[in-house]
Amino acid sequence: MEKVNLAQKLSLFNDHYNPRIVGELNGQHVKLVKLKGEFVWHKHDVEDELFLVIKGKLRMEYRDRTVEINEGEFIIVPHGVEHKPAAAEEVQLLLFEPATTLNTGDVENEMTRTTLEKI
Repeated sequence: MEKVNLAQKLSLFNDHYNPRIVGELNGQHVKLVKLKGEFVWHKHDVEDELFLVIKGKLRMEYRDRTVEINEGEFIIVPHGVEHKPAAAEEVQLLLFEPATTLNTGDVENEMTRTTLEKI
């Protein structure tokens, strides 16, 4: 049972849209990721996702609206809801989601990460 320093873990990588696992509990992963620019439209058929903004500003785009999430705020995207994360400038996020969650959900492309590094 060791504590995790989020800033230290975030300093270990600079790439975008490549989540790292920093914790596991009850079949869930705690992940860190950096985003910049547009992701892909996708949904998760069975998994809900929590996006907590550590640094920066996240835009969560839905087909009918956009929600801005600022530092210290989080949003939960329910399963089955099509969404697209985006950020004009780099944003650092903590993700909390089932271990089975594929980052691109029902879409497979060059941004899909099937194996995640544990840091």
